[in-house]
Amino acid sequence: MGLDLLTDGMYVLRGAVNSVVVTEGESALLVDTGLDESHARKLLRAVQEAGFTPRAVLNTHSHADHHGGNAFLLGRLPDLPVFAPPLEAAVIRHPLLEPLSLFGASPPRELRGKFLLAPASPAQEVLAGTRTLGGVTVDLLDVPGHAVQMLAVRRGAALYAADALFGPAALAKHPLTFCADSAAQKASVQALAALTGVAVSVPGHGEPTADLVALAGLNARHLERLTGVVLDAVQAGEASVDELLVRVCAALDVVMADAGAVVLNRGVVSAHLTELLAAGRVTLRVHGNRLLFGPAERTGA
Repeated sequence: MGLDLLTDGMYVLRGAVNSVVVTEGESALLVDTGLDESHARKLLRAVQEAGFTPRAVLNTHSHADHHGGNAFLLGRLPDLPVFAPPLEAAVIRHPLLEPLSLFGASPPRELRGKFLLAPASPAQEVLAGTRTLGGVTVDLLDVPGHAVQMLAVRRGAALYAADALFGPAALAKHPLTFCADSAAQKASVQALAALTGVAVSVPGHGEPTADLVALAGLNARHLERLTGVVLDAVQAGEASVDELLVRVCAALDVVMADAGAVVLNRGVVSAHLTELLAAGRVTLRVHGNRLLFGPAERTGA
């Protein structure tokens, strides 16, 4: 497995999580390092075999499958700088924050595996805009939603959308597609769809495509459907988030087999509930020592 050229000095290493390599001369910026040593080892080998020298790492966001490979790379290249959006950089420096935020307290052993808790790495903060990282100039775009902050990477006609967009297979495999802020995720999808001059786009999970608008449209429809499923669950009767999660899983034929899946999918439902609350489509109250979500009262014509 090696690097595939996208365009304009931008390459992709395909995997369960895609890594992107942006080059300038012999210098290479490595964007997202994968879940663990296995992926990072392949990434480093592919970059070196192509004749490039890693000069910096950019993590588009702080989910473990996008920065878990940092530790291996830093073990080989200890002076390699690591960059990420500000809030995401804090999590990468202190990765316990990821399962802590999902569980709401000190996470049990079942939530401390590599999928939720990557090794720490010394990430520096970087903001959207035209940036030069490790001698490589890229355009960084704000695409929040899947994570509280997230960056997409553009070089000329090539776009790495990170997890602002998912490929068709990923959406089918994970109908409860994770997001921290569903309204922001929808806005980011629309912003990417409006870009011009993009010849090839790479989602964080999935195959490159020449049709950015079609990929964005697929993601937009998926997100709207999920909001509708959550709303249907609420309209079936006032319930807690955990009760609503059971209803949503039943509607989508999702079976959760481990604690990680439960807290991640619970977060998805919560994100869409927040969007529905802001739109006045559901209500929130405390009753009987429970936090309950219910359908908003309909006003007559």
